[in-house]
Amino acid sequence: MALQKIYYEIFKAYDYEIIDTALNGIEAVQKFQLFSKKPDFIIMDYRMPLKNGIEATKEIIALNSRTKIIFASADSSIKELALSSGAISFLEKPFDIDNLISLIEEIIQII
Repeated sequence: MALQKIYYEIFKAYDYEIIDTALNGIEAVQKFQLFSKKPDFIIMDYRMPLKNGIEATKEIIALNSRTKIIFASADSSIKELALSSGAISFLEKPFDIDNLISLIEEIIQII
């Protein structure tokens, strides 16, 4: 939850809107299904309760293959798996906020 609050403050400072957050992988997939307007991008973590980020990414991509998922994890060993599961990019934690914002700006330009 603390990380979500940090993301919220960062995105607010850059005038990005957070449409929702999820505390676990099951909730992430369920909320994605309910969005009438899909988010421009999703930041996905690997270590989540109930369903990990790889599983959630695969399910979300299966629902909408155009979804842009930025995978953020301290576990660099899953980078290739995250990318092959459909993530558009992988950021190893801890990462520089400027790198995250630059990546988001790149993604938004291609939408």
